[in-house]
Amino acid sequence: MKPIALSPASPRGKSESRFSRRTLLAGGTAAMVAHWTSTALPCYGATPWIDHRNFGPFHFHATFPMGDLTPIFQELSALEAELQRTLAVPPAEQPVDVYLLGSEREHRNLLKQLYPRVPYRRALYVQRSGKGSVYAFQHHDLAVDLRHECTHALLHTNLPMVPLWLDEGLAEYFEMPASERAFNHPHFSKLRWNLRFGMLRGIDSLEKCHDLSEMGGAEYRFAWAWVHFMLHGPLPAHRALLHYLSDIRHGNPPGQLSERLDRAIPDSNKQMAQHFKRWRR
Repeated sequence: MKPIALSPASPRGKSESRFSRRTLLAGGTAAMVAHWTSTALPCYGATPWIDHRNFGPFHFHATFPMGDLTPIFQELSALEAELQRTLAVPPAEQPVDVYLLGSEREHRNLLKQLYPRVPYRRALYVQRSGKGSVYAFQHHDLAVDLRHECTHALLHTNLPMVPLWLDEGLAEYFEMPASERAFNHPHFSKLRWNLRFGMLRGIDSLEKCHDLSEMGGAEYRFAWAWVHFMLHGPLPAHRALLHYLSDIRHGNPPGQLSERLDRAIPDSNKQMAQHFKRWRR
């Protein structure tokens, strides 16, 4: 069985859910996850999936009627086109199954059954043999969870790998509603305080993060900040990101994105800091 990549959640809110929704585990960690999940059961089992909906590349299955979630599903379907527009990522090659539980207890029980040795996550993206699945439950931040995890799923239907920091930075960016991504992300406030006091994490330092345990609040925040800079900052930065992802997709050795960005933009750390100091609606 090939290694299974898991994407738990990023830090926000209560300490109990500090790492509850994010992060593609790659390299040595993927081997550990494969060991954790080697006895995983098929998802359907005895779980009472009573409603099924298809929107774009996503196949939704729920233990409750999903009529009220139609606007979220339509938004997720549009997310695929947004990734094509901003990242030149092709449409999903395979459908993504999204399993929705009615409560946290149901969610915990299912994940314990399927992945008994994996620490519990509030929402989870799993990829096995090229097939992606998302597991979540109904609660007030479900839309954020789904946008985040489905971003991972769409990226990994076409890309054989994405570095941990970039995978998370992109998912952090696209987890917000489209109208709030550029200006209203919760990361803005803390980032501006960080920059005011001279705290800045370069891409080269984020590239050293290869495991979930190395991604804390600052790492998620600066991963998001660099993605924002590459999407909304100087055109050469955006081009560097697009060429990097294209090389990954076509099987060309991509190297380090930090090196590409340094070649494209002199003193990229300073320019990123200036980008957020000037960024206004």
